Amino acid sequence: MRFVLAHVAMACVVAATGAAHAQEAAGTLDKIQSTGKVVMGVRESSAPMAYAFGTTQKYVGYHVELCEKVLAQIVPKAKIEYMALTSQNTMPLVQNGTVDIGCGPTTNNLARQKQVAFAVTTYVSQVRMAVRADSGITSFKQLDGKPVAASAGTTAVQLLRKYGRDNGVNLPTSLGKDHFESFLMLESGRADAFVLDDNLLAGVIANSKNPAGFKIVGEVLGSEPIAILFRRDDPAFKKAVDDVLVGMMASGEVAKIYDKWFVQPIPPKNAPLNLPMSDLLKQLLQKPNDKPLESYAQQ
Repeated sequence: MRFVLAHVAMACVVAATGAAHAQEAAGTLDKIQSTGKVVMGVRESSAPMAYAFGTTQKYVGYHVELCEKVLAQIVPKAKIEYMALTSQNTMPLVQNGTVDIGCGPTTNNLARQKQVAFAVTTYVSQVRMAVRADSGITSFKQLDGKPVAASAGTTAVQLLRKYGRDNGVNLPTSLGKDHFESFLMLESGRADAFVLDDNLLAGVIANSKNPAGFKIVGEVLGSEPIAILFRRDDPAFKKAVDDVLVGMMASGEVAKIYDKWFVQPIPPKNAPLNLPMSDLLKQLLQKPNDKPLESYAQQ
């Protein structure tokens, strides 16, 4: 009996493996066509890139809208099924095909390229600083000897220390356990600047008690390419997504969507982030590419 069960179990494994390989061979477009739906991975609290709000927890944001427009072009009849992801489970759920297209703010780097594939870059996160609007601070060099806030565990901490060493600037840094605690140091006057990714800074400022009282300034300490992602080894799906995105970039539609989410008032507070498009992103919209983070570090 054990021998028979073993053969049955082995047959099931072989059948499952064969089905998985068949699905991979068929590709994402065929999978969507056969099921009639496309699973879009989103985030719940990554404004303005991807987030949920309201009693119905509607998913919105810059990357959500880009993905919706891409899917409307390549699989217009498919029903979109939204799936909330975290930074921890995004890679495995995209890699195993549970999620067809990931639309959260995910950095494209070499390590992740071993698991998934990325579309052309649609956002570049830049580490800068938030200061009080009346502070007169415009450069990190003006912070010499002044208290600076940063969030523990972020790349901003390492970049800030590197800047201090390279430029001979003393930047006494206090670490908050999260972005809200770090911003409170700036808001309460215990720090003269808060260093973090510009889009996250903008989100914190927009949700503060006095959004007009703060602004984002300073040199760019580091840049990270953010892109839509999907399963590896599916060139047909990547080409379909990239073709639509490149077309939207050329027509100016991506720039309009960027303005909607980064410059104009956004829900739920209807406050603007006031984060104009960076020169680097403008260049990428002119000459799109899918280069990883490591290529930015070499520049």
